[in-house]
Amino acid sequence: MSGLAGSLLAFVVAISILVAVHEFGHFWVARKLGIKVLRFSIGFGKPVWLRRFGADRTEFAIAALPLGGYVKMLDEREAPVASEDVERAFNRQSLRTRSAVILAGPLFNFLFAILVYWLMFISGVPGIKPVVGEVAPHSTAATAGFVPGDQLYSVGDTPTPTWDAATLALLDAALSAANVEVVVGQPDGARRVLQINFSAVQNALDKGGLLQNLGLSVWRPVLPAVIDRLVAAGAAEQAGLRPGDRVIGVDGREIHNWGEWVTYVRAHPAQKLAVEVERDGRRLPPLSLTPRAVQEREETIGQIGAYVRPPAAASADALRVVVRYDPFESIAKAVASTWEMSALTVRTLWGMLSGKASVENISGPISIAQYAGYSASIGWASFLKFLAIVSISLGVLNLLPIPVLDGGHLFYNLIEWLRGKPLSDSAQQAGQQLGIVLLLMLMSVAFYNDLSRLFGA
Repeated sequence: MSGLAGSLLAFVVAISILVAVHEFGHFWVARKLGIKVLRFSIGFGKPVWLRRFGADRTEFAIAALPLGGYVKMLDEREAPVASEDVERAFNRQSLRTRSAVILAGPLFNFLFAILVYWLMFISGVPGIKPVVGEVAPHSTAATAGFVPGDQLYSVGDTPTPTWDAATLALLDAALSAANVEVVVGQPDGARRVLQINFSAVQNALDKGGLLQNLGLSVWRPVLPAVIDRLVAAGAAEQAGLRPGDRVIGVDGREIHNWGEWVTYVRAHPAQKLAVEVERDGRRLPPLSLTPRAVQEREETIGQIGAYVRPPAAASADALRVVVRYDPFESIAKAVASTWEMSALTVRTLWGMLSGKASVENISGPISIAQYAGYSASIGWASFLKFLAIVSISLGVLNLLPIPVLDGGHLFYNLIEWLRGKPLSDSAQQAGQQLGIVLLLMLMSVAFYNDLSRLFGA
């Protein structure tokens, strides 16, 4: 399956699952509290599948546009209600009952995240050891004392067995503008304590990513420039290169590793190169190779259609780590992870509103689809983690006090409780219109960021 098709499929599957979880929360609690549910829909628009079940003949539907869903309950404000069903209408319920139904959607998103984290922790969460690669000169990381080969063991009080854990802990410190201690160590076992004062770091949460902004990069093994396989009819195959060839020079300069080879090829699109290779232990006469010119964002690069031979299993395995807990310990870890991610999401949103974090970090459906496809291509553990994070984000976003969202309805209920009576219909309608405008603004920023990433703007 192609990358685009795979990303779209993973996106639709992910959104459908998370919407079903959210709407099932509303549906289940409404049914338990005696409210009549008319329809449970995954997606918007015309149903492509519809069935009726139960004593109430509730419609269960899958609609054409899989970008959301809804639960439609009996409500006198929307249509006339038969006298025998009046007491089961949503608008006739107590404030506590209506609030419980509204709150159930986001709550089920959090419960789903806990379940996913629990499954991940008992089966094992794969990750990469947080070993530092290059450190950008004059960067925050260089000033703090990081050097290539350092492994991060903890950030503040948080152990960091993987890069994911280290990045989240650093992000938490950046959002707090804290002065944080980072324990690092070299392969010889010696450990050092470094300090990062995030109150003095101006660009940590800017566009580009936290690690890059700090000047850190993930360590990767240096690979020899040995070709593993070729793209059929690609420039490399047409030039006479073969799997197993080792590139040792180009245009009179030596090539020491795959990174140098890729950099040179990318910098010479549609230019004839004289490539020296070693095949079966003997050096061949120079081959003439012309990289194909390819547009990548705002620049034109060269591509030849060749893949590097992967490192030996032992070398790759040395960086891999699996975090696993027993079933009972996993419950506490799952709850803690969901809470920490929820708090981090709230603080990130506040950071964007207060100007501490760039709004360019907001992702829209295009980026989410790309992340969904990428995580699904890596494996089930990665895709489950993606589902947990997005489920938490949906739960948090839906609790924001914005009309049209669950949090907006809860806010109306709070006002009703304080006043002793609900807001007027005109005030609620004005709030709904304001909420729609705010959501459209947020969606516009998200789409703009997506398109900027896609086209390199």
